[in-house]
Amino acid sequence: MTGIYGYNNIVKIDPHGGNIYRLAEELGVDLSSILDFSASINPLGIPKSALSAIKETLPYLNYYPDSKATKLCETISDTYGIDSETIICGNGSTELIYLIMRVLRPEKMLIPVPTFSEYERAFRTIIQDNNPSATIENFVLWEKDNFILNIDEFIRSMTGGVDIENARKSLMLVTPDLVFLCNPNNPTGAVLSRSQVLKIAEVSKMMKCYLVVDEAFIDYCPEHSVIKEASKNPYLIVLRSMTKFYALSGLRIGFGVFPIDLINRIKSLKEPWTVNTLAQVSAMSALKDNAFISKTFKVLQEGKTTLEDGFKLLKIKYYPSSANFYLFRFDRGIDLPRYLRTKGILIRDCSNFIGLDKGFIRVAVKDNKDNMRLLKEIARI
Repeated sequence: MTGIYGYNNIVKIDPHGGNIYRLAEELGVDLSSILDFSASINPLGIPKSALSAIKETLPYLNYYPDSKATKLCETISDTYGIDSETIICGNGSTELIYLIMRVLRPEKMLIPVPTFSEYERAFRTIIQDNNPSATIENFVLWEKDNFILNIDEFIRSMTGGVDIENARKSLMLVTPDLVFLCNPNNPTGAVLSRSQVLKIAEVSKMMKCYLVVDEAFIDYCPEHSVIKEASKNPYLIVLRSMTKFYALSGLRIGFGVFPIDLINRIKSLKEPWTVNTLAQVSAMSALKDNAFISKTFKVLQEGKTTLEDGFKLLKIKYYPSSANFYLFRFDRGIDLPRYLRTKGILIRDCSNFIGLDKGFIRVAVKDNKDNMRLLKEIARI
């Protein structure tokens, strides 16, 4: 049945957004005409330095990539001041999430919700399918608090509400042995300060509970990163993505910083050659491109100002964000994602995030021309 805006099919929610191929096919248009706000990618696109590195490397694609990504690990080490021996590169940081599950085999995992869905999916497919008694505890982030995590309450969930020193001893089967934090959180954009994350990390160390801090969007607020602390805490793992800030999404590249006593176990289960040659050379060039980094912050600030002003003008409730996207609520009796699809615009329906419903939408921050087009289409409604 065709609705008043011309759309006639129920569209299944994509688990992560960014499916421009399906929409282009539905509308019978070229990919370049699709405006994708559903995936939070740098609007500047791939750095020119990375494109040059890719072009120079094309003649060597008949060779296998370096399975250890040695030069990339050294570049990451130089960029962030961390030991290259603690770094593992992956096919996006998502590969490393699944590797962590296979190595640690947690009995109980604690995650704030709503958050990135692959933490739970990895736990269910790798752990619970083989161990039905394994459990996930969801720590609910409340809309009334702008989805900001309450540190003290979260720590109480980690310890089972008892004295930290005795928590692991007295509640061995109740307290978690693996905790995931996405910082800034996806899809809410809320960020924990560096000191707040370190407070949680110290508790995880005392409890001998692994804490994985997913910093996929931390490039937009680097002062809050704990990447240098992983070497000081045997229970702290930090994941980073290069698909968001550096727009290397199609090449799939990310990395993790692991405790020394854990890294060999991770490497032992990692498939070889998951990071291709083009991903490695483009990532190395991007990390060194200071001009691209500076320009990104300029475009981001302009874009965020435009979207926030537009939301306020349209009286749309949005939530403060430290990343390159916004979560907002749209309760106007119109299925906004479906309507915008007919206009060639993708936004992220967040109703498949735990704790969110159909009214919640996430949009990326793009350049002002695209931001204004999005706001104008919403304003028509």
